[in-house]
Amino acid sequence: MKITPLDIQQKRFESAFSGFRKPDVESFLELVASEFEELARANADLKDELGRVQLMLDQHLERERALQETLVTAQRLSEDIKSSAKKEAEFLLTQAEHQAEKIVQSAHQKLVQVVEDINELKRQRVQFESQVRGIIDAHSKLLEAFRQSNFAEGDWERIDDNVSFLAPKKAGSS
Repeated sequence: MKITPLDIQQKRFESAFSGFRKPDVESFLELVASEFEELARANADLKDELGRVQLMLDQHLERERALQETLVTAQRLSEDIKSSAKKEAEFLLTQAEHQAEKIVQSAHQKLVQVVEDINELKRQRVQFESQVRGIIDAHSKLLEAFRQSNFAEGDWERIDDNVSFLAPKKAGSS
């Protein structure tokens, strides 16, 4: 049962022959009622304050929970980003290695082709030198033969006819 300050103030006692002095009892009851009223008001204020503090605590707890969830989500997201970046880096590295292999292979093929071209040019040079030597030797022998022989004038015309294929053709002559 709850007693209110009004209950204390309105409480009446029966008088007895050798009882307490009525004014003293009433004054004490008023003092108790006043004090009890202040305590009840303070208690109500404290309950109100407790309610506000409890509400703030609940709000802070809700914010803390939201922050924890956000932190967990951020950590997961960070791990996902790291994982994704690592996979992408591995993919790019694999692609770069593959591209590098293609470049090296292409360079090697070009090197082989250049070496083959050089060897072909050397072979052609040797063949050309051999042909030029053959022509020079043939001309040398021909000149030597001209020096050593005493041809008659008629013989020179016959030789000129035989070697005329070596002379450049003049314009208008066929």
